[in-house]
Amino acid sequence: MEFNIKSGSPEKQRVACVIVGVYESRKLTLAADLLDRISNGFVSDVIRRGDMEGKLGSTLVLHSVPHALCDRVMLVGLGKEREFRAKEYREAIRASIRALAQTSANEAVSYLSELPVKKHEVEWMVEQATVVTLDTLYRFDRFKSKVDDPLRGPRKLTLAVPRRSDLADGEKGLARGLAISAGMTLAKDLGNLPGNVCTPSYLADEARDMAQALGAEADILDRAAIEALGMGSFLSVAKGSVQDPRLIVLKHWGAKDRNDAPVVLVGKGITFDSGGISLKPGEGMDEMKFDMCGAASVLGAFKAAVEMKLPINLITVVPTCENMPSGDAVKPGDIVTSMSGQTIEVLNTDAEGRLILCDALTYVERFNPSCVVDVATLTGACVIALGHVATALYSNQDALARELFAAGEEVGDRAWHMPMWEEYQEQLKSPFADMANIGGRPAGSVTAACFLSRFAKGYDWAHLDIAGTASRGGKDKGATGRPVPLLVQFLQDRADIALGNVVRRGRPRREVTEPAEDDAD
Repeated sequence: MEFNIKSGSPEKQRVACVIVGVYESRKLTLAADLLDRISNGFVSDVIRRGDMEGKLGSTLVLHSVPHALCDRVMLVGLGKEREFRAKEYREAIRASIRALAQTSANEAVSYLSELPVKKHEVEWMVEQATVVTLDTLYRFDRFKSKVDDPLRGPRKLTLAVPRRSDLADGEKGLARGLAISAGMTLAKDLGNLPGNVCTPSYLADEARDMAQALGAEADILDRAAIEALGMGSFLSVAKGSVQDPRLIVLKHWGAKDRNDAPVVLVGKGITFDSGGISLKPGEGMDEMKFDMCGAASVLGAFKAAVEMKLPINLITVVPTCENMPSGDAVKPGDIVTSMSGQTIEVLNTDAEGRLILCDALTYVERFNPSCVVDVATLTGACVIALGHVATALYSNQDALARELFAAGEEVGDRAWHMPMWEEYQEQLKSPFADMANIGGRPAGSVTAACFLSRFAKGYDWAHLDIAGTASRGGKDKGATGRPVPLLVQFLQDRADIALGNVVRRGRPRREVTEPAEDDAD
C-alpha cells in the first residue's frame, strides 16, 4: 500500500473515498461539517434519520454526496466526544480500514488523522494511523492454495493533517509508523510459521539475512560454540531434538561512539514446545509454535530500530532450539549447570524457556549493557493473572520498569509492573542444587521472573512475559506482533534521552530528565 501525507479540504478531494468522523452526540467533526455544508446539509440529514448514531466503530458509506468531488464519503463513529482518547482513536481507524476494505475504493483520504486526541500531536496521530492500518490489513496466507476471503484494502491511502506546517511532522510519523509496522509484520510472519518450517536454523538464517539487508552485524553460534561457552542449561533443553540449537547475536552501532553502553534485547526462541518429557496435553499443542514469539518480537524491534536509524547501540540476542521428548531429552530431577556456574534442578521440563534465557542473560554481560530487556512467552500463569490485555513487566530497577511502562502506554501496547519481592525467591529452593527451575503453582509468573533475576544481577534488567499478548486463539488465531511497538518506543525514548532531546509524550512537548536513581524493591 502507498501512503501519503496531505493538507487540504475534504470537499476538494477527487478520490474514491473520503473518511470523516461523527461523534455519538451526532456532532460532526470539522471535516464532516465541511462536507455537510458543501452538500447543503446532506450529511447531517442522513444522521438525523438515524442511519448513523456515532457509536464508536460504526461506519456508513454514502454515495454521490451532492457537490463533493469524491465518489464516496465514509462516516465513522467516534463515540462520546468527551471520552475520545488514544484507544478510541485507534478503534476508529481500525473500523474505517475494515469498512474501506469491503468497498471497491482503491484510493482514499482519511481525515481521522486530523482529530484532536488529548495529549497527542500530529506525528503520533499519523504514526498510529499507519501502524493500525497495516495491522488491520495483515494476513498470513503463505501456505494457502486459495485465499478464502481476502481483505483488500486500498492501493493508496492519504492521511490528512490540519495545516501545511504539519506536513513535516506528518512525514516523520509516517516513517516511524512504516518502520514499526515492518517490525510487527516480521514478528507476526515468524510467529505464524509452522514448526516444521521455522526451525532454529531457519530462524538464524532469517536473522542473518535481515541483518545483512540492514547493514547490521550478525553472529550465529552453533552447537559447538554454545558448548564452548559452557551453556549447559540452554543445551539441556536442546538435547531432546534432532534440530541443532543456535545462538543469534545481532548488533547495530547507531551511537556516535561505538563504546557507548548498548541496550540489549533478549528473546526466547523455542520454535516448538512439546513440553519435553513433561509432555503438554495434545489439545492446543499446535499453538506451541508461538513459543518463539519473544524471539520474533526482539528481531522485529531490531529491524524497526535500524530502519529508523536510531542513534543508539543495540544488541539483540536470541537463544533458539526445540523442546522435544526423546531418549536423550532432559528428565525431571536432572541437574544442569548454567553458564554462570549456578546449578539448576529441573523439576519440570516444560519450564524450559527460563533454562535457555538464563544462559543468554549471563552471555550478555560481556557487552557491558546500559540495560537488558528479555521478552518471552514464559508462563501460563501470566495469562491467568493478566489475561490477553497486558504484558507482565518485571524489573530489578523501578526506573527501568517505569520507562517500559510509559512506552507501552504511549503506543497502546500496555504492560503492567508486577512484584518480584525477595519472599518469592524462597519458592525456588532445591535440596540438591542451587535452585529449582519452578516454584510451584502459586505466583508462577512471579517465580519465573525471580529465577531469571538470579542471572541478571550485574546490570539493569527487565523481563516481559508476553504469554498472554504475543498471540491470539480462536477464529483469529495468530501472532499479534506485540510487544514490538512497546520496545520500539522504549528504544526511541532511550535515543532521545541520549541525545538530550525531549521524549515524545503528548502535546505540548515536555522536558524529560534522566531516569531516577536506583530505587529497586
